[in-house]
Amino acid sequence: MNILILGSGGREYSIGLAISKEEENHNLFFMPGNGATDNLGTNINIKDYNELAQWAKENTIDLTIVGPEAPLVDGVVDIFKENALTVFGPSKAAAQLEGSKVYMKNILKKYNIPTAAFIETTSVEEAHDFIDTMNEPIVVKADGLCAGKGVIIAQSKEEAKKAASDMLSGESFGDAGTSIVVEEYLDGYELSIFAICDGDNYKVLPAAQDHKRVGDGDTGPNTGGMGAYAPTPLVNDDIYKKVEERVIKPTLEGMKKEGAPFEGVLFIGVMVVNGEPIILEYNVRFGDPECEILMPLLETPVSELFYKGATKQLDKLDIKIKNEYGVAVVMASGNYPYGSSPASEIIVDEIVDEEILNNTHISYAGVSKEDGKLFATGGRVLLCVGFGETIKQARDRAYKLCGQVHFAGKKCRTDIAYQALK
Repeated sequence: MNILILGSGGREYSIGLAISKEEENHNLFFMPGNGATDNLGTNINIKDYNELAQWAKENTIDLTIVGPEAPLVDGVVDIFKENALTVFGPSKAAAQLEGSKVYMKNILKKYNIPTAAFIETTSVEEAHDFIDTMNEPIVVKADGLCAGKGVIIAQSKEEAKKAASDMLSGESFGDAGTSIVVEEYLDGYELSIFAICDGDNYKVLPAAQDHKRVGDGDTGPNTGGMGAYAPTPLVNDDIYKKVEERVIKPTLEGMKKEGAPFEGVLFIGVMVVNGEPIILEYNVRFGDPECEILMPLLETPVSELFYKGATKQLDKLDIKIKNEYGVAVVMASGNYPYGSSPASEIIVDEIVDEEILNNTHISYAGVSKEDGKLFATGGRVLLCVGFGETIKQARDRAYKLCGQVHFAGKKCRTDIAYQALK
């Protein structure tokens, strides 16, 4: 197939990497891609979605996979479908599950899907009154897209009120915060569960755990994610079953009733409280860095999974997962997440250790290429991904690979997967 992947991060690189390793010889294109995706295929730069759809038709693109949330919320899938192109991802209407936290919480409420008690409001006074009735900590969320940073966990009522006021005034997140959700804090452990959906059918991938905070021991500010591992031993068949029956099935049924059938990746942020899965949020695409470990753990060809998801044939697919664990460690630039860092050349030592050669790889994210050399240009630069028969073995291999990668100011957490290894 000719396959187009939209996006430029580690998530899109890892989807492309998995497809490039398939037995069939697919032609890959990335829009816009990054400095390393052109090792897997061809980078193109057509920002207008109508022009891009035209390009896809002229170049007989058989499947388009949309990585990030912004093009989905902007309606890229609708434009491609109007042009009779096969595209994997939700419509603009269905993407509101991520595009608007207010919409998402109301869908959860309407279809009796377990979630934290909440209000949605555009009124500072109403937000403050609700905060006065709550126990600390208190969660305050901006309604719109904030690149994973629009959630404040306030430790006091004063802090919660300030967060609500700053969002509603437009000071914190501009237009994304002009409507907010205030909700109770759930005390448990968090899981990322991904369902590949075709509107009617779904396939659930192994549950992963992400590490959001920048520092070891989950300290410091939230980031886009500093590492992940899968499958997590913190989930069991009972939790999977509850998520399917109480969450995925009613969501797919509900979205059909709303006139917005859900196709694509349903990313379910789950908090497990006393063995019960409660829904924190939905996203409408793969998590990054979870995608970087889930793609290589699939034994089923990734292109086939997405193609069947895009053509309503998931019921004909028997999904197979490798019997191993994956751990991904993000290597970030020195100033991340506080500010940008100067570009720095990336040097990877020649790897001679067979164990590392055969059980690890790098997924590139914030990188550019000049004269054939890769430079670190983004906050999250790359991920060192390791695999093994145990989580510890996979983690040790990932960190050994980290030791072979060098660029000025590089930093990473040293405790990825600590929850599973306690």
